[in-house]
This record gives sequence, structure tokens and C-alpha cells, in this order.
Amino acid sequence: MPDEKEKNAEHFLDLIRKSRRGKFKIYIGMSAGVGKTYRMLQEAQTLLRNGVDVKIGYIETHNRKETHDLLEGLPVIPRRKLFYRGKELDEFDVQAVINLHPEVVIVDELAHSNIEGSKNEKRWQDVVDILDAGINVISAVNIQHIESLHASIKTITGVDVGERIPDSVLGQADEVVNIDLTADELITRLKEGKIYSPDKIEISLKNFFQSERILQLRELALKEVAGQVERKIEIELPRNTHLKTERFLACISSNHEIAKKVIRKTARLSSYYNSKWYVLFVQTPKEDGDNIGLAAQRHLINNFKLATELGAEIIKIKNKNIAKGILEASVAQNITTICIGKPHLTLFNVILSTPVFNQLLNKLSESDIDIVILS
Repeated sequence: MPDEKEKNAEHFLDLIRKSRRGKFKIYIGMSAGVGKTYRMLQEAQTLLRNGVDVKIGYIETHNRKETHDLLEGLPVIPRRKLFYRGKELDEFDVQAVINLHPEVVIVDELAHSNIEGSKNEKRWQDVVDILDAGINVISAVNIQHIESLHASIKTITGVDVGERIPDSVLGQADEVVNIDLTADELITRLKEGKIYSPDKIEISLKNFFQSERILQLRELALKEVAGQVERKIEIELPRNTHLKTERFLACISSNHEIAKKVIRKTARLSSYYNSKWYVLFVQTPKEDGDNIGLAAQRHLINNFKLATELGAEIIKIKNKNIAKGILEASVAQNITTICIGKPHLTLFNVILSTPVFNQLLNKLSESDIDIVILS
């Protein structure tokens, strides 16, 4: 049984790696200015006073005096200099952190995109390298940078946030702490010049810093942290080992926008239940080989990449009957819930599709599988 022995050895190696890995703490907030960086520096000062080897890997004070003052006495690892498009820029020095190997390192702006030519594309990937080296990390991120919330954030704020982190990064954290303020407190801080410079205050009040938007972002942040705590409890204090394990299947088509929404919403569901999930694409003869356009192929590849980043396993099968393909994959992977997008069909197509859809529903009810239609 060489395969079984290999699996056992890999499992044991995985346990060793996890035990050697650094601990990861993330401060999360609903927006800039709630006090994430301030709290990280307060914690760093406390650790230093208690004899812990703590260093500042990267911090962004945004010239806020009360935050900048907390840097006093903390050892700071110099940033590395890079030339990009004729300019000298500062960047986080990951290798210096690994070489110095402090007990704890503070790394701000988790969703930051690194300068072209860096080892990693994103700062969260730098943090993963540091954790793998056995160094503990304290970091921070705003709720709008979480990948599966991208569509919700865009709806709330009207901003298409470019820098995002996969939900799996939050899932790796040993501790997630919400830095919370009321909408009134946050707006007061803005007006007092504690978030942005005076020339940016008025435009911020008219755009991002509106009470309704802040309240919605605050709700998302609170829900996210509550979900993380719930998952931690489920992992460390299992309530009932006989409970059915949830497994989600996101069914996507080559329709780019609907597929993205289905992927992100299924990722949120699986994250909430701390469960395994899959993305299924059933390729019909109409989409085989050269029959599918280049644009559709590109969209599919991008959506598979998004799903992988969010922690999904990709399943691609060929079947002229999509319903049968979905059922086969569901049974094979012991799926408990199927997630599909709200169909955009003409009445004629709905009537034509009804027998197939009914067939799927009947078989799913026999298999005790739930189906969710996502708007």
C-alpha cells in the first residue's frame, strides 16, 4: 500500500509544518481611521515592555501624530529601496525579517500590491512566507479588501476596490480582532483631522464617509469577525461529531458576471460553515473545443483562478445534459448544497428547460441535497 503510506507521511509532515509555523493575528476594521495601526503599535509596545523580541516590519501611520508617537522606542526594520519607472520607492523587506527572525513582526496594509519585480505579487503572500519561517505576525486589513465581499462593497460604496485578499488568508489567522467605532465617532475623527489631511475632509464626507455606508460596512465587519470566531469554536470545540458535514457545489456557466457572483457567494457560505466547496463547469457539446469563443474561454479561466484563490476545488466535466452533470458531480463529492445563479431566460427557454429542471429537483430531493438559487 505505497499510496496509503505516502498519504500518512504527508499528513505527518503537514502536522510538523503547522507546529513550526508562526501564529497569525489580524486586526480588521470597517474603514480607514478606526484605529487598526494604532492598536497594533500599542500591542507592540506592550510586547516590548514584556521582553518579547518584536520588530516593525512595515507600518503606515499616514502622518497621524497620535499613531506616529507610538513608534517611539520600537525597533524598525529598514525598508528596501526599489527603482520603478524612474522613481525610488520604499517596499517591505521580507528577506530582512526572515534573516533577523524576530519573535513577532508587525506588518501593516495586508492587501497591498507589491512593486513589480518583488518576489511576491501581494503583501499577504509575504506574510505567508514569514509565517512559514516560524515568525509570529500581527497585521491589519479593512473589510473592503476581502475578496468574497467585493460585489457587496462595490454596491455599498460605489468603489471598485482593486487590492483584495483571498478569504483563505483570514482563515489562516489564529486570531481576528475587530476594531469597532460607531459611524458618529468615525465621522468626528475625520472632521478633527485624525484620518485625512484637511484638504481631503470635505470630499470624504460627501463620498465614502456617509453614515449609511459606514453602518453597512460596520455590519459586514462585525459579521466577518463573528463568523471567524464561530469557525474557531467549531474547530477547537466540536459540538457534535455526528452532525452532517456541509459541502457546497457552485455551478457556473461561461457567463462571466453571473459566475463571479455565484463563486463569491458560495465562498461566503462555505466560509461561514467552515466547509469544503467545489466549483463545477459542465461543458456541453456547444462549448466543446473551438465552439466556445476566446472571450468566454478567458472568462472561464479567470473565474477558475478566482475560485481557487477563494479555496474551491475545480471540477470540469463533459455532458450534453447539464442537470445530469450536476447530479453526478454532487453524488460523487457528497455535496449537501448546490448553488446556482438566478437564470436569465426567456419564457420560451424556461418552458423548454422545465422538464430537465424538474428532473434535477426530483433526483436532488431523493438524494437529500439542497439547492440554492443565488440572486
